[in-house]
Amino acid sequence: MDLDAVADELYALPPADFTAARDERAKDARTAGDRELAERIRRLRRPTKAAWASNLLVRRQPDEAEQVLRLGEALRQAHQDLDGGQLRKLSTQQRQLIAALARQARELTAQAGQPIGEGAQREVEETLRAVLADPDAGQEWVRGRLAKPLAAPTGFALIADAARSAPQTTGRGERASGGRVADLDAARSRRRERQEQERRREQQEQERRREQQEQERRRAQQEKRREQRERQARAHQEAEDAERRLRAREAELSAAEDEQDRADQRKHQAQQRLVDLRKQLKEAEGEQREAEDAVREARTRTRKADRAVREARRRATDAAARAEQLADQAEPPTV
Repeated sequence: MDLDAVADELYALPPADFTAARDERAKDARTAGDRELAERIRRLRRPTKAAWASNLLVRRQPDEAEQVLRLGEALRQAHQDLDGGQLRKLSTQQRQLIAALARQARELTAQAGQPIGEGAQREVEETLRAVLADPDAGQEWVRGRLAKPLAAPTGFALIADAARSAPQTTGRGERASGGRVADLDAARSRRRERQEQERRREQQEQERRREQQEQERRRAQQEKRREQRERQARAHQEAEDAERRLRAREAELSAAEDEQDRADQRKHQAQQRLVDLRKQLKEAEGEQREAEDAVREARTRTRKADRAVREARRRATDAAARAEQLADQAEPPTV
């Protein structure tokens, strides 16, 4: 980000959108750590509607803007040369071009949704006159960053007068020549007077600019001190907030440590319980094996006893049968 790029962006915007966009770019510069750039962006002034219309004309009609600069150069040269015919011709072009471009500027603002009125249109015309008269004004205008309309120098209004009063050919020889010399002297005198007036106006303008710069410097210092106080207040508040957060984190740490101690204790108890349970399990497994052995032995004894019972029952049955048979044999026959 640099000042030229930001200024080009901002002065292309309608005046209603300028301030918010400027403040946002200044904030971006401060966030990026470039406080000097942020301050320079903050000092950019919102353009008037007439200044914005003039900027829009330069940006949308670059060929016409170049034509204005060329016409201004030709006018100033003709004025310097006291070329009456050229002055009359160029003055007509001047009036036509200013009127046409002022209308174009008004149409462009309407197309952009921010139409200007007749007063602003007249200020656009005055800006164009200043551009035609003053090469420095032309360079300022062609950048497309005007914050306010330009004013044409007083001497520029006399171009048409110079054209009308420039020497004419009379065909009367020396009398005409003497008239031309007198006219030239008068024109030079008027030009020197205008130059002196311009010099005084320039001095006054320089003084005004110095005063304005001094005022801006004082405002910048006041703003800097205000921002410093705000930074100190924010730093103090941030320190207090940080201290509160520290105490809260310390309390959380203490609670977490207590919870960890309780968790460690529960873990130790669980581990001890696991050891006991494993021991009990091992004992139970031993008892289970012993019980299983006893069950197997009991089953073996049961099977043996069952076989013995069946054998004894069989023998008892056999014995009873023999006894019955013997008893039958022992009974005497019936007579």
